[in-house]
This record gives sequence, C-alpha cells and structure tokens, in this order.
Amino acid sequence: MVEQPPKEEVLHIIKEIESNPVATQRSMSQKLGISLGKTNYLLKELIKKGIVKAKNFSNNPKKLRTINYMLTKKGIEERIELTHHFLQRKEREYIILKDEWEKVSSINSK
Repeated sequence: MVEQPPKEEVLHIIKEIESNPVATQRSMSQKLGISLGKTNYLLKELIKKGIVKAKNFSNNPKKLRTINYMLTKKGIEERIELTHHFLQRKEREYIILKDEWEKVSSINSK
C-alpha cells in the first residue's frame, strides 16, 4: 500500500507557493517546520501530479540553479478542495470539543 502524503502539509506547501513563488525548498521547509527531505519529496509528488510546475530561471551554468514553483490550474483546484476538507475536519473537531466542554461544564455546575 502506498502512503499518501499528509494533506495538511500539502495544503501548506501549495499556499506557500501561491503566496511566494520564489521560495526555495529550504525556506519552505523552515517556514513550515518540516524536513528539507520531506519538502523535496512532497514537491516532487506535486509536480508529478501536475499540481505544481517548476521552472529553472538561471541559464548561467556556473551559478546555482534558481527554481521557481508555480501552481497550475489543477493546483488551484486542489488548494480549494484541500482547504474545504481541512475546514470540514476542523469544524468536526470544534463540535466534538464543544460537546465535551458542555458535558464537563454541566457536571461542574451541579
């Protein structure tokens, strides 16, 4: 069975690319608090799926390659879908916590 990348981390990477297309893998890794290797892996998977496009902006062979990441149309659709699922999950968590709080509060008020 192939493990799917965590949707929340994928969402964070997509949002970072959308807000900062010149971000490097290292800067994304540091900002999002995930390892550089995992960031690299997730970006490669997003590129394979057509969600992100990578473009090399350095033509000088003596310089380090500068890679910019861009969301594709499919990437924007994926961000919307992931955001929707993320918000649904957070809403369910909120309802569970609210119910627990109400139970604890009613026990304490007796």
